[in-house]
Amino acid sequence: MKHIIVQGTKMPALGFGTYELMGTDCAAAVDLAIQNGYTHIDTAQFYQNEAEVGDGIQRSKISRDKIFLTTKVWRDYFVNDAVMQSVDESLKKLKTDYVDLLLIHWPWPEKPVSKMVEDIAKVKAAGKTKLIGVSNFNIQQMEEALKVAPDIFCNQVEYHPYLSQKPVLDFVRKNDMALTSYSPVGRGKAIKEPLLQEIGLKYSKNAGQVTLRWHMQQDNVAAIPKSATPQNIKNNIDIFDFELTADEMVQIHALAKPDGRMISPGFAPKWDKAA
Repeated sequence: MKHIIVQGTKMPALGFGTYELMGTDCAAAVDLAIQNGYTHIDTAQFYQNEAEVGDGIQRSKISRDKIFLTTKVWRDYFVNDAVMQSVDESLKKLKTDYVDLLLIHWPWPEKPVSKMVEDIAKVKAAGKTKLIGVSNFNIQQMEEALKVAPDIFCNQVEYHPYLSQKPVLDFVRKNDMALTSYSPVGRGKAIKEPLLQEIGLKYSKNAGQVTLRWHMQQDNVAAIPKSATPQNIKNNIDIFDFELTADEMVQIHALAKPDGRMISPGFAPKWDKAA
């Protein structure tokens, strides 16, 4: 497993995403993912599956300190000044005393970025998270966040071959931060991409594996693919026995389009421009 090292801290570069995984299927998928070598698990309050993620981790029998666990605080808790209370609820559902990384899920105009960051910094000071970060923040918002907390660890954003995040990548690298890619295979679109299929034939890999390998070969980039399918869970981590050429990396980057975003920023207010 490749690890990203930023601010002197290691994070597994490949994680297991859980958005839209629910109930017993979620718990089973998390357990299977861990059994297959994933040690980075990502969830959020908004996903309404923290309890099932906690069940899956417990079922795996793996020691808690072997798991890098991320969750996110939904913006409503910032508006209501209930961040610490909400984190306590998350920890109870996750069946743990702390998370490794706590993120602000979305920026929100009703609360200044500085105040939101102050709130999660208090959670870190209380020992309930080891690291703090943001999600769906643009460059201006990241700049504001770093003024309050220079130890912002990462920004989790949509990133895949069809969506360039070069400005955000340049910023996080300059500031010793990580970028965590959600929807790293473009909501499945990359699986049908002829270029990625062709490259995959060369390495006896599928297009999804090629796409995830593309993420792994970028500095300061992590990816959290989600799957409920046992074979896909296994395939997605089977990407460390080959390496893309520099030319292949360039070809994949060239797939990016101005309208390449797959996830509508509908969770954010219309006036909020996400990263």
